[in-house]
Amino acid sequence: MKTKINWILIILISGIIISGCSPRAKYERRLKHELASGVRYDSLFLGLYFGMPEKVFYVHCWNLNHKGLLKQGETNTTAEYQLKDELKYPALMDFYPKFNQGKISEMPVTFKYKGWAPWNKNLSSVNLQNEVLKWYEKIYGGGFIMVKHHSHGKAYVKIDGNRRITIFVGDDLHVWAVFTDMSVKKGWNDSVSKPENNTSDTTSSLKK
Repeated sequence: MKTKINWILIILISGIIISGCSPRAKYERRLKHELASGVRYDSLFLGLYFGMPEKVFYVHCWNLNHKGLLKQGETNTTAEYQLKDELKYPALMDFYPKFNQGKISEMPVTFKYKGWAPWNKNLSSVNLQNEVLKWYEKIYGGGFIMVKHHSHGKAYVKIDGNRRITIFVGDDLHVWAVFTDMSVKKGWNDSVSKPENNTSDTTSSLKK
């Protein structure tokens, strides 16, 4: 009887240890620690930042367009930036922010290779995801956590202070990178927004 109880305790303890080492647990610990630090990382890219007023955003993008750096993206509401040397192959980056009380609180970004074709495996979204991850590690530093999602497969998440970056494959062509101000997102559902108003939960349904 004593031996049986010991085995039960071992199984329970092992389960707790495994659960504590899961991607979800690691993510939650990191998020709690970073938000508690009070440090802010508002910088995004191209001079954009969390908290940027909506009117300032439009003026800033107009100036970038005037300089030939931006143009209209895949839809009427997105801006497009051409990536020439940042990734292994030329690519396009589309973005448009989500505003909270008139200020940028989330920035969904999509990437796609310019020469993409279904038969060209070198330009697949899986390879593109790896390239975006390498590029972002150079810009924003290492520490991305690999997680699994029931619909997006492999995703990478990095949290610095209030800024969360999530990278995942959208479809055969697109890769998403979503910047979220977690100090604002406390009252939201833990999901990732897309410009066309679809949502994809990339962190609240992680596989352990």
